[in-house]
Amino acid sequence: MSADRLTLTTYFGERDRTPDRLLADELLDVFGAHGVRTSILLRGAEGYGRGRRLRTDRLLSLSEDLPVVAIAVDEAARIERVLERVLAIRRHGLVTLERTRVLSGAPERVELPAELGEAAKLTLYLGRRERAGRTPAHVAVCELLRARGIDGATVLLGVDGTREGRRERAAFFDANTRVPMIVVAVGAGERIAAVAPELATLVAEPVITLERVRVCKRDGLLLARPHELPGSDEYGRALHQKLVVHASAAATHEGRPLHLEILRALARAGAAGATSVRGVWGFHGDHAPHGDRALALRRHVPVMTTTIDTPERTARSFEVIDELTRKHGLVTSEMVPAIDASALAAHRY
Repeated sequence: MSADRLTLTTYFGERDRTPDRLLADELLDVFGAHGVRTSILLRGAEGYGRGRRLRTDRLLSLSEDLPVVAIAVDEAARIERVLERVLAIRRHGLVTLERTRVLSGAPERVELPAELGEAAKLTLYLGRRERAGRTPAHVAVCELLRARGIDGATVLLGVDGTREGRRERAAFFDANTRVPMIVVAVGAGERIAAVAPELATLVAEPVITLERVRVCKRDGLLLARPHELPGSDEYGRALHQKLVVHASAAATHEGRPLHLEILRALARAGAAGATSVRGVWGFHGDHAPHGDRALALRRHVPVMTTTIDTPERTARSFEVIDELTRKHGLVTSEMVPAIDASALAAHRY
């Protein structure tokens, strides 16, 4: 396990452009040209940004410029070189840069550092067509995670990315075997450490990242509040916090979709932005792993809703989320040490 890794995440709209083409294509070309070991492009289902205008794929009139998330993971030196190029083509907007620990191969045992002892977020990168025996790998992974007492996991399908430095882009007439997907799981540190070696035996060439997280709520039960943070870290960078709500697309608040109610309430409360990404499989709490079912009238897939903001605004956002998740959802918080692309241009890890 190596600590010398960084995760670079960029949030933007699918219609954002460089002078020549779509920003998404430009970013993934950058990842491919630099041989980024692992990256993925996720298409959001709903969200809003600085203008606080909600975009959703539920309505044709509001489905233009849906949120998009690009994630890249590699050695610090390579990510820093990629960051220079990203900042050159994206001089404003939401960009985060986080330290991460990477687990590769099939270790017999994982020793987590002290900062991951309370709880940890495990992200497993794999190909969308990979299998564990006769079972789709992401289904087998979720079954194992739930059996080992992990709090929740969401499977997100990528539309583009890199694996082992090679560009893997989804195509219409293709099996898309190696196009990346990710499983994002959250649980107690000791349980994450125990299950990680088992996960590494289920898929070929696994890439697993581990990051610190705090579990704040589970199915309506308040467990903890987000950490109280100073305004900046030891390098003078403004500190921000990430709140994530894991829930089902079928979950409702007063008869309306829970994740949409969260987005609207966050916008009214002045949160800088929020994005919902719809998964294809997953679970949280005591609920069995689930996804879409044939002939179902409502989507029964997991949804991850993320908002990143200053500690002051995050405190207000958490109160909003706390009120709306009185019955449903897994809520987590994380520290994000960098956020503004214009500010990042002057800083490095």
